[in-house]
Amino acid sequence: MTQGRIHNFGAGPAVLPLSVVEECRAALPNLNGSGFGLLEISHRSQTFQDIVDSAMSGLRRVLGVPDDYTVLFLQGGASLQFYMTALNLLGEGEKADYLLTGGWSKKALAEAQRVGDAQAAWSLDES
Repeated sequence: MTQGRIHNFGAGPAVLPLSVVEECRAALPNLNGSGFGLLEISHRSQTFQDIVDSAMSGLRRVLGVPDDYTVLFLQGGASLQFYMTALNLLGEGEKADYLLTGGWSKKALAEAQRVGDAQAAWSLDES
């Protein structure tokens, strides 16, 4: 199965190690003897919760995330999080200042301006 595989250095999705692809393929018809395939398990099931718990503990271990921090698995990618961050942190009547250092921070500012009063406090373009 290694023949014809490519390397992808883009922002995502990335090429997975072949061992991961093969493990997923094996789980498609029956995940860990659960009787359900990988794509069929309920997000409310204990099987799914076990997967989340395993991913959480592995991530904490690899990245050294302490127990007093919360790990969030969020959908939507970076661009959606620009909006969600402003939506959750920029309260009514509050202002947000952004440092514009490149394309990503410009996108973040544009999304924050959709939510509330946000402005560029400094821009690399103006320095």
